[in-house]
Amino acid sequence: QVQLVESGGGLVQAGGSLRLSCAASGRTFSSYAMGWFRQAPGKEREIAASISWGGGSTYYADSVKGRFTISRDNAQNTVYLQMNSLKSEDTAVYYCAAARRDRPTTLQSDYNYWGQGTQVTVSS
Repeated sequence: QVQLVESGGGLVQAGGSLRLSCAASGRTFSSYAMGWFRQAPGKEREIAASISWGGGSTYYADSVKGRFTISRDNAQNTVYLQMNSLKSEDTAVYYCAAARRDRPTTLQSDYNYWGQGTQVTVSS
């Protein structure tokens, strides 16, 4: 069992930055690929970024590529999402998820555990 707790969301102006954190319980964090998903009001949940269990491989959605950076610290059981140059369309609830596999994945069905989400609101 893995429990995930996100933090770092909030209200920011367009062009600003936020750093999301996701703290995981358990001693097997390094055995999971991790992902950040987001769900905007009235829209389906979508992948933002994913990272391999060692951190050496990443995936980014086209909509965030060049602005967001996913990273992880396996010693701290934490995954991060650094979000720069934020836009109003980045407004969403952001979810952290863990997949019992090595490589990054965009498929929500690959993820075994999910956090409760953290709200990010970007004002224009």
